Amino acid sequence: MVIEIAKCTIIVFGIFFICVGGIMLIKPEMARETLRKAGSTNFINYSEITIRMIPAIALILCSDYSKYPEVFKVFSWFMLFTSFVLYFVPRHLHHNFSNKAADILKPLYFQLISPFSFIIGLIIKYYC
Repeated sequence: MVIEIAKCTIIVFGIFFICVGGIMLIKPEMARETLRKAGSTNFINYSEITIRMIPAIALILCSDYSKYPEVFKVFSWFMLFTSFVLYFVPRHLHHNFSNKAADILKPLYFQLISPFSFIIGLIIKYYC
């Protein structure tokens, strides 16, 4: 039962990446503004981090059943570890970092990197 829930979570996570890729491609300004909101309030900051941990745990649980277990273990543990680290990074630093990233990533850049989001989503859905 736990594995089935984890697999469903991973499918949703893959679909999320694909949808984000679509937003980055079609509405790059929206993607940029969303990036600017990262860490902007305590609620957004800790919700974002906590929600990020859910697919990380699901990937850990399902990694042994994937086509490339070691790759998914490393990726998922890295994702979980960095989430824990972000809990202890002051919120304003997280927000400042996301604002600087949004300044660097012009809308055209979001469109150029959007295929990577599609590819990651497909890899997660197909190989896990």
